[in-house]
Amino acid sequence: MDAGQLEGRKTRARAWFESLRDDICAALEALEDAAPPALHGATAGRFVRTPWTRTDHTGAAGGGGTMAQMKGRLFEKVGVHVSTVFGEFAPEFRKDIPGADADPRFWASGISLIAHLHNPNVPAVHMNTRFVVTTKAWFGGGADLTPVLDRRRNQDDPDTLAFHAAMRAACDAHAAPYPKYKQWCDDYFYLKHRAEMRGIGGIFYDYLDGGDWEADFAFTQEVGGAFRAIYPELVRRNFGAPWTAADREEQLIRRGRYVEFNLLYDRGTIFGLKTGGNVESILSSLPPVVKWP
Repeated sequence: MDAGQLEGRKTRARAWFESLRDDICAALEALEDAAPPALHGATAGRFVRTPWTRTDHTGAAGGGGTMAQMKGRLFEKVGVHVSTVFGEFAPEFRKDIPGADADPRFWASGISLIAHLHNPNVPAVHMNTRFVVTTKAWFGGGADLTPVLDRRRNQDDPDTLAFHAAMRAACDAHAAPYPKYKQWCDDYFYLKHRAEMRGIGGIFYDYLDGGDWEADFAFTQEVGGAFRAIYPELVRRNFGAPWTAADREEQLIRRGRYVEFNLLYDRGTIFGLKTGGNVESILSSLPPVVKWP
């Protein structure tokens, strides 16, 4: 691939991540408007966008991104962040990234979303897709759902079935191996120290370079679009359900598992921190209120 072709691909990927961000933010703000005031209060939230920049380990300019965060009456905390960063990997990090041993220069762009809601009947969710370039180039990403009430944390729950069906359909549309990506998600979002999954799964994939960039990009777009379609639907299904003080307590304890995973195991968190990313953006995945009993 020549340099001009690669730059064109970078531009297209970045533009799509930003477009998906805008579309998702609009959908979530619409849910803020639609949530029942009797349960969620009267004043709907709106996203606040905050740009940031970074330098790489040499001190050179290294790109940045925009945090889009909303704290509202339905969404206790939701972030839809886009970043495009570049530079050189620090020496101690190069062996962990394909292609970086030969040449430490890199470029990476992507979208990352995390949502925590006031209503414990609505599941928390995470989604990200990304395009990474070293001496190699690949896509990665996925989406996973985390119900916070034990009675909803099973494979027969309607939300679970709908979420998995949406992820399967995204894979099937591009002949992607859904069973492999589902298992990868189950294995990845697993708290080893507690011997339990973080949520009910979804799909996860990385290092996707199938030899046809257009096909890989189209699949990644399909994953983002499937998420955009299914998650607002799940929120709308559940935001009218009342909850008890016991439900809220259970939600806050379950959020503790979320914190444990993100700080102990999440590769995106580690990548962001080790490449000099924006700390506020990286740690915005953490819920605003949590309990460890």
